[in-house]
Amino acid sequence: MVYLIFGLVLFLGLHSVRIFAEDWRAQRLAQMGEAAYKAVYSLLSLAGFGLIIWGFSLAREAPVLLWTPPLGMRHAASLLTLIAFILLVAAYVPRNGIRARLHHPMVLGVKTWALAHLLATGTVAHLVLFCAFLTWAVLDFIAARKRDRAANMSYPAGTVGATAVSVAVGVVAWAGFAFWGHGLLIGIRPFG
Repeated sequence: MVYLIFGLVLFLGLHSVRIFAEDWRAQRLAQMGEAAYKAVYSLLSLAGFGLIIWGFSLAREAPVLLWTPPLGMRHAASLLTLIAFILLVAAYVPRNGIRARLHHPMVLGVKTWALAHLLATGTVAHLVLFCAFLTWAVLDFIAARKRDRAANMSYPAGTVGATAVSVAVGVVAWAGFAFWGHGLLIGIRPFG
């Protein structure tokens, strides 16, 4: 569990700099230059992500069960992860209505993904992992919306075509991951 927690602190801590230390970030960018800052940020993020994966896999070897979620929660989690995939795709498809309306669909996708997994799992490791991501996503969304208001940010209106592409690609990506990738990478097959 120590490696999982350390990985979460490193990974989410780095991703929280804009939430808690925007001025410090701006100073580092000016001091180091964008390329060097992004290189260090990326390497440390990868290290944190690797520790999360390793620590979570170690914690799953001797799970500590807190509760057994009802079977219906797995169905709710499936629906929520479908929404999360659509939100994640919408973060990258230009001029889609989802991004135009929600402004930060990736962070909302992370919130939805974390909530889905909290509903469907009941071990200490799952609670630590998904509560950490959910807490980070809530704080990041609040900070991002605050930055938007301060910068008088406006998002371009979405088009029907771009929105349809976001939804279609999100559904296909979700299906591929739910029916194949999750079992291959995580070792748990949500649909049997």
